[in-house]
Amino acid sequence: MFRTKSVEQSIRDTEEPEHGLKKSLSALDLTVFGVGVIIGTGIFVLTGQVAKETAGPATAIAFVAAGVVCALAALCYAEFASTVPVAGSAYTFAYASLGELVAWIIGWDLVLEFALGTAVVAVGWSGYVRSLMDNVNWTMPEALSGPDVAEGFGFDILAFALVLVLTVILVIGMKLSARVTSVVVAIKVAVVLMVIIAGLFFIKAENYKPFIPPAEKQETGGGWDAPLVQLMFGYEPTNFGVMGIFTAASIVFFAFIGFDVVATAAEETKLPQRDMPRGILGSLIICTVLYVAVSLVVTGMQNYRELSVSAPLADAFKATGHPFYAGLISFGAAVGLTTVCMILLLGQTRVFFAMSRDGLLPRFFSKTHPRFHTPYRPTILLGVLIAIIAGFTSIEELATLVNIGTLFAFVVVALGVLVLRRTQPDLPRAFRTPWVPLLPIVSVAASVWLMLNLPVETWVRFGAWMVLGVVVYFAYGRSHSRMSRERR
Repeated sequence: MFRTKSVEQSIRDTEEPEHGLKKSLSALDLTVFGVGVIIGTGIFVLTGQVAKETAGPATAIAFVAAGVVCALAALCYAEFASTVPVAGSAYTFAYASLGELVAWIIGWDLVLEFALGTAVVAVGWSGYVRSLMDNVNWTMPEALSGPDVAEGFGFDILAFALVLVLTVILVIGMKLSARVTSVVVAIKVAVVLMVIIAGLFFIKAENYKPFIPPAEKQETGGGWDAPLVQLMFGYEPTNFGVMGIFTAASIVFFAFIGFDVVATAAEETKLPQRDMPRGILGSLIICTVLYVAVSLVVTGMQNYRELSVSAPLADAFKATGHPFYAGLISFGAAVGLTTVCMILLLGQTRVFFAMSRDGLLPRFFSKTHPRFHTPYRPTILLGVLIAIIAGFTSIEELATLVNIGTLFAFVVVALGVLVLRRTQPDLPRAFRTPWVPLLPIVSVAASVWLMLNLPVETWVRFGAWMVLGVVVYFAYGRSHSRMSRERR
């Protein structure tokens, strides 16, 4: 159960003609992918919610805190991705350092994380598009607007269609995916920059006072919706104040989810040893700066107590008498969510492909397309399944599972760096995580703290999925693993 797969063997597997992926990505492509997946609903929605309910103008500090947690993990990811340039991200890293069972668990976790993330984002994209259609008096039939809109039967045709179109793009090839992403990300970043620059002219200094509002006790009820840390240690989280900033950081962390997807494309990168660290760290730095700027602008335009929760940026401009920017923001959000959805789907298919190539899932899914050299079988399977989930299911309540799944992956990767440094100290490393073992230990502690701030209900659902994963491993993966067959 704890047998490891050598780095050399992982790299040799990528050289098999039928099971290898085409190398076509540069550092710029990876950075664009990172920015494309990170900037999504978080920048357009979470800013107002957190400022109004948790941190006030100090939301900017909360974004910095969440960014630091991600940066700690990013440094660990960068070392692994440049040392083991193989599809699969945290799954592959765990297989090389912590063993097969841990690798299976993290792979199973990532499949859930990316699947739910893709479906949730597709549903959010559909909502923005319907809003834009309403502005020009185009109305979707209620039966085709999703189960949470229609009475009785409902099917979100827009979310369903989006996932299918993106599936086709991913099957055709990574270079096409990179070109589509580059165009969409350019539009999205231009909209964000325009909002920041325009908003600077409407900032009022009095809206920043107090920058850190006085602490208020957070009403959680102590039930299933309470943070786990409250039940374990009697800690009562607060809104506002210094501790409110850390509570806010655990919420806005959702806005950073996705940078780890960049690591899943390591096998398709021309020079992974050089370009992987640049892509991972570069995209994270760019997005943190944009998040901080947006939060400062929106809390400066309107008092944090008056901010809208559903559409804070758009409504802040409406409050200053400039509705044009509200429509522009909705357009930017709709365009931006397209790339978020595509790159999350990309990440899931690469993890699934890597697990299949190792025999932990049926090897049928590890053959690449003879012309496009993409893992077309898992891409089509997962694309269709997620399209159906997005079309038929209202799954906003499961979004926190994406948070806990990502943080769990961060913990595994940081521990993996420590183990691999000890077991293979002479392994060539193009990028080395600084301050080992201190930095990985701090990364684990920071990720666990944010996990403890998630509701108990999220932990129960996550635990149930992990138990199911262990059952599947012992029923199929353990006996079909390539490592197991080779030893026999």
